[in-house]
Amino acid sequence: MDARSVIIRPIISEKSYAGIEHNRYTFEVHKDCSKPEIADAVREVFKVTVTRVNTMNVPRKTRRLRTSQGVTRAWKKAVVTLKEGDKIEFFEGGR
Repeated sequence: MDARSVIIRPIISEKSYAGIEHNRYTFEVHKDCSKPEIADAVREVFKVTVTRVNTMNVPRKTRRLRTSQGVTRAWKKAVVTLKEGDKIEFFEGGR
């Protein structure tokens, strides 16, 4: 799988920005990717050294809007820890 199709988008939230101080960056990734594939994709796209990858499957949730009911989509989140001294400039620019 291509590295650009593994990483879908960065997760931008207060919790993910708090992790940046500890060299942890959060991404939405393709559901079928494994941890080594995610680490290789981050290495290739951002040119950094990955030391650890934690993943979690975010389940779909039921949502209501007045009388209609629906569900949100399920997706996979990856928290990537980088080597001390490495950083991803994409996140640093938003601060």
